[in-house]
Amino acid sequence: MITYESTSRTAKAAGLTLHYHEAGPGDPDAPVVVMLHGGGPGASAWSNFGGNLPVFAEHFRTLLIDQPCFGRSDKPEPDRDYFSFSAAAVAALLGELGVERAHFLGNSLGGGTAVRVALDHPHLVGKLLLMGPGGISVNLFSPDPTEGIKQLFAFNSAPAPTREQMRAFLLTMAYDPAIVTDAFVEERYTRAVDPESRLGAARMGAAFAAWPADTMLWREAHRITQPTLLTWGREDRTNPLDGALLALRTIPDARLHVFPHCGHWAQTEAFDAFNRLALDFFSH
Repeated sequence: MITYESTSRTAKAAGLTLHYHEAGPGDPDAPVVVMLHGGGPGASAWSNFGGNLPVFAEHFRTLLIDQPCFGRSDKPEPDRDYFSFSAAAVAALLGELGVERAHFLGNSLGGGTAVRVALDHPHLVGKLLLMGPGGISVNLFSPDPTEGIKQLFAFNSAPAPTREQMRAFLLTMAYDPAIVTDAFVEERYTRAVDPESRLGAARMGAAFAAWPADTMLWREAHRITQPTLLTWGREDRTNPLDGALLALRTIPDARLHVFPHCGHWAQTEAFDAFNRLALDFFSH
């Protein structure tokens, strides 16, 4: 049975201790899928993709990685823009695990990291599936910062963030407010207000502030050579759908799938459809 505890692993890479989850079909030759989570308060690999892991593990050696500054991974001060810093750590981890090539699935912040891995370490990346990704999208019509980003900033900058602020943030992520249960709010809030989590969020945010130009991955989108599937929730209020258009036009081998009645978490709100789409894309 796949659980948090049964799949939990740690490894040293790039001078950091990185936490990740691993599950797969048991075939040593099974292709590898790496999943990279988003960057909201209390986010982790398991919170983003734990529910999807059993589905993917039937077909792929699946790695859910806590990016630096998140989850149970180390929370250092990045020495460069966050996408480049995290991408270097992820690439080093794959080297430690003996993974020579993998498909990458990145949500939001994790989408930006996945793009940077593809740009800086193209030999590591087979296909890219980007879910409302950061860095590579540009809001052509929607206001910036978006509603979701404003709620994220409000929580992370508050001296003593509240459960109400966490609920407000989570509600901007979802199309269906019913998924933002009291238990979900409490789980994310408890993790987010942990002192180590707050330190990680502050250091991640500081890296974005220090190197803003280097996070504009859309300027390099023309260099992405891998087959790329952009996926978006039509009602995404964090990285809105119009942000997909420049990436779709610029990435040489890009296609776009839009989920209706869906916010920023297609892997949850469009669970079955998302899993089918991703498995088909990575398998063919």
